[in-house]
Amino acid sequence: MSGRRLPSADELLAFLRDHPASAGKREIARAFGVRPTDRPALHDMLRAIERSGAVARAADRRLVAGAPLPEFAIVERHGNDEDGVPLVRPVEWPGGEPPVMRLIETGSAEGLMPGRRAQARLSLREDGEIEARIIRALGDVGERVAGVFHRGRDGARLVPADRRNRNEYRVAAADFAGAADGELVVGETLPARRLGVPRARIVERLGAQDAPGAASLLAIASHDIPAEFPEAALAEASAAAPVGSEGRSDLRDLALVTIDGADARDFDDAVWAKPDPDPGNSGGWHLVVAIADVAWYVRPGSALDREAARRGNSVYFPDRVVPMLPEALSNELCSLKPGVDRACLAAHLWIDAGGHKRRHRFQRALMRSAARLTYDEVQAAHDAGRDDRFEVLYGAFVALARARAERGVLELDLAEHRVLVDADNRPYAIRPAIRHDSHRLIEEFMILANVAAAEELEARRRPCMYRVHDAPDPEKLRDLGEFLDGLGIPGLALAKGQAPRPAMFNRVLRRAADTPVAALVNDLVLRAQAQAAYSPSNIGHFGLALRRYAHFTSPIRRYADLLVHRALLGDAAPADAAVVADHISATERRAAAAEREALDRYRALFLARSIGAVFAARISGVAQFGLFVTLSETGADGLVPISTLRDDFYTRDERRHRLVGRRSGRVFTLGDIVSVQLVEADPVAGRLVFRLAAEDANKRGPNRHRR
Repeated sequence: MSGRRLPSADELLAFLRDHPASAGKREIARAFGVRPTDRPALHDMLRAIERSGAVARAADRRLVAGAPLPEFAIVERHGNDEDGVPLVRPVEWPGGEPPVMRLIETGSAEGLMPGRRAQARLSLREDGEIEARIIRALGDVGERVAGVFHRGRDGARLVPADRRNRNEYRVAAADFAGAADGELVVGETLPARRLGVPRARIVERLGAQDAPGAASLLAIASHDIPAEFPEAALAEASAAAPVGSEGRSDLRDLALVTIDGADARDFDDAVWAKPDPDPGNSGGWHLVVAIADVAWYVRPGSALDREAARRGNSVYFPDRVVPMLPEALSNELCSLKPGVDRACLAAHLWIDAGGHKRRHRFQRALMRSAARLTYDEVQAAHDAGRDDRFEVLYGAFVALARARAERGVLELDLAEHRVLVDADNRPYAIRPAIRHDSHRLIEEFMILANVAAAEELEARRRPCMYRVHDAPDPEKLRDLGEFLDGLGIPGLALAKGQAPRPAMFNRVLRRAADTPVAALVNDLVLRAQAQAAYSPSNIGHFGLALRRYAHFTSPIRRYADLLVHRALLGDAAPADAAVVADHISATERRAAAAEREALDRYRALFLARSIGAVFAARISGVAQFGLFVTLSETGADGLVPISTLRDDFYTRDERRHRLVGRRSGRVFTLGDIVSVQLVEADPVAGRLVFRLAAEDANKRGPNRHRR
């Protein structure tokens, strides 16, 4: 029937009577084969029929198949029409065959692929077509959802721990799996039986909400992080044996040391340095960075390799680690413990007095760590001048720091906090993470070794799994520039019309350093950056101002580093290197999200004992519904709902990022310091709710931070 004439009015009316559930213009056009160019005329015919009263519709609650159009429905992506407009179809529909609907694409609808489902709000257009406006994309049936199980008189429900998932899943009695009321569980989503009501069955019980380690268990379950090793991988790790010196250089007489945090659980890098004796390199240094030879134990295609690739990386929580490799390797044979022989891949690095690399050499070796040191110990010994070993390490670091400054590396100053847990895995303190020069020393040694690895593979024309970081997207730069302009601080603006360079951001960060918005500007500059990732194609590393860069120094905890080790040793690269790169980039993002969520939950658990207490905080976000605040002492984030600001009616000044009182003129602006009182702490969701403390709530008139 393609391309035929327009239907007559009688034919249209007959179709509408016979197909009440498919009364939209799109369905009618398909039924009669109306060409796209004739659809405006078809629309006019339908409008005329509607005006004549031949087809009745309710004015406010539109009728479909004789029943009110549901306000919400679960819809499934159903391809596109001839014009490329995306379409969806309801999973269930009252009155027969579900109609095809126009998908209104919003931010939450982007990426809704064919066959995927979403929760949508439905509306009926004047031309009879139904529109589906996406509220939230849903996972496939069988998606895992971690949360709290609640029993009630009307049945049971699973409330997700993820604050972004606003669904509540009905759980049938047969699907309880013995879960108790209030217990943390993992559910698996099921097809909805009733319109718009998602269902789930319990597949795993995590224990009581207040059980030790619940915050980490929830994060692991929510992100489906593999926590148990297959038997085959465990068997391979248990069968591994220490290596001998055959075929390896002997570095056991070299006083290599490991320098890590006091709570480090694995040691995969060791360092050494001395002045370069070459008279042609006056003031230069010879460095050695020795890395655990994980590639010796984890061979391509083995059970250990398959599991390491699946995990992609280790995941670190305050109370535990989910390692990439079994502990027989990660904590034993591949851990560079002091006083024991260990297999390593060593990078010899020669730099000049300005920190520029002159040459490098890699070798497979046997080493014996001279000491397991902590950052605090090394810094204290250096400050006291009581150990010559550290003086040479710091001498090499000073040279590397000169080269870093010359390159113009992006220098963000981001506050980090550590959650300290007791023997029962309960948080007892949250403290700022202190960065010493000893941290920077190790960082610069590792960066140099990573650069050498990338350069070595390029020189050998071997495939390399690069660590890449693109320049910021122009749109993000534009948004950042507008944001900085809106803060109203003189000199706090991005240079316009220039290609982005780290130095451009550093100028802004230096200007903001002594202002109330310093922490905020650092956060904003970070958010404007592209996300670092892994790739077999090199585009350089913007943040480090390096033309080529790879990850070489942590093969115990990152699969990318293991691939670089294998390439340096001559092993073949994965045939699907681009797919592997995408996968390990995704597992890295998954780990970061899980670690961040666990930290939020631990903060909420720690602060739950302080309901009613008053804290110093900084306004870190302004929304129409309230103020986001960050506590100065713990770094915890929370919300001051606008409903608690009862002294006035506040409106949002979007451009200048502030709330303004209509009557009093009082202003709350990004970066302002306020006192807040904790009202609610939800450890499951990691959510904190505050209100202004009395001394701030009682202030009248414009505050002193008004801009």
